[in-house]
Amino acid sequence: MAFDFSVALTWILFLAVFPLGFFWLRRAWRILFRGDFSEVALRRGEPPADPARWAPWAGVLNLTAGGMALVVVLMVLVWQVQYSTWSAVAGSTIWCKLMLDFALARQAHGKPRGKAAAKPGA
Repeated sequence: MAFDFSVALTWILFLAVFPLGFFWLRRAWRILFRGDFSEVALRRGEPPADPARWAPWAGVLNLTAGGMALVVVLMVLVWQVQYSTWSAVAGSTIWCKLMLDFALARQAHGKPRGKAAAKPGA
């Protein structure tokens, strides 16, 4: 097996799954079991007005994404699944987590504030 660009990207993807899964599972633990809502639906670093309302959604999203990251690690190390399969699962998990987190944050914060909200008739 020759070391080329695709092999490097494969290793980067596989090694990136470990910290991503750890952070997502840790965040789910903090939200669901410790009641720490400081990381729920952040928008520009600020939580929504009522983070407890959105905490179950954020907790389940992080738990699911972290669980899928753990499954990807098992797919590679234990079950020895083909590259195309585990990379598709890992990539889909990462992208779905990012998009759903973005959507949750926008939904939790409601209408835009500032100049856009100040000019309703303009």
